[in-house]
Amino acid sequence: MAGRTARRRILHVALPAPAAGPAGAGPAGSAPVTGAPVLSRRPDLLAAEDPLEIRVNDRPLAVTMRTPGDDIDLAAGFLATEGLVRSAADIASIRICLEHDDDLAAAGNGAAPHAAPGERGNVALVTLAHGGIDDETLRRNFLTTSACGVCGKASIESVRVRARHDITADRVRVRASVLAGLPGALRDAQRVFDRTGGLHAAGVFTADGTLLALREDVGRHNAVDKVAGWALREGRLPLAGRILLVSGRASFELVQKALVAGMPVVAAVSAPSSLAAELAEETGMTLVGFLRGGSMNVYTGAHRITAT
Repeated sequence: MAGRTARRRILHVALPAPAAGPAGAGPAGSAPVTGAPVLSRRPDLLAAEDPLEIRVNDRPLAVTMRTPGDDIDLAAGFLATEGLVRSAADIASIRICLEHDDDLAAAGNGAAPHAAPGERGNVALVTLAHGGIDDETLRRNFLTTSACGVCGKASIESVRVRARHDITADRVRVRASVLAGLPGALRDAQRVFDRTGGLHAAGVFTADGTLLALREDVGRHNAVDKVAGWALREGRLPLAGRILLVSGRASFELVQKALVAGMPVVAAVSAPSSLAAELAEETGMTLVGFLRGGSMNVYTGAHRITAT
């Protein structure tokens, strides 16, 4: 997990447990805390967060804050879910390079050094196989943060990438019991989360609950782009009959990315947004929220969820 975590020395503060209140006086937690807190110094692991600049044909396209790792998947997935490429054949190469100005100045001559093993590279240099991206696309504001992948967009309409796959024709059926088991499978596979507790995850599952790919990131949109990039590079797009599970909430952007990747079912352990539900309804997607503890809410596309 080199590069995905950072060690930091912290001050840990532990307050004494509150005294139990008298019978009928309310829960013990409502009683005042007395006594001095216990202070201790100890190391802690944090999820790493660094900017990644994506350059296409030597021209800057986007900057996103991400957890280093699977950066080639991230760059490929970003281009795919933004509708800029359709398949791996559209990309001639992706190189992860160092971020120094001198290095980037040399990029046009093919001299930008690659990041050495274990060394962070914060620039993804993408070369397209055919042509380039027009100036209008390059003028769009792709600056994102780890909290919101839509920040800086001119309007909601500008992020409605036209889907190339008709998921209404996808007849996959998923047992409710299979869906209920997916959060546990996702959590068991989150290696970096176990060490930091600070990462979102996105997983692609088959209808029988088999995990095909999992990616983690401080940004939920980045995690989805990483699995989309994996699928693009593996020649698996569209992901027909597959389930996307995200560890947090289901936002409009995540539903859009799943739609572009051709996934008919999106499930989240937390709530969907109203706009996410509207997009799912419009496009025939099955959207599941609050998938936890053996229960779930099916907001759209309930015909794909079966009892047995």
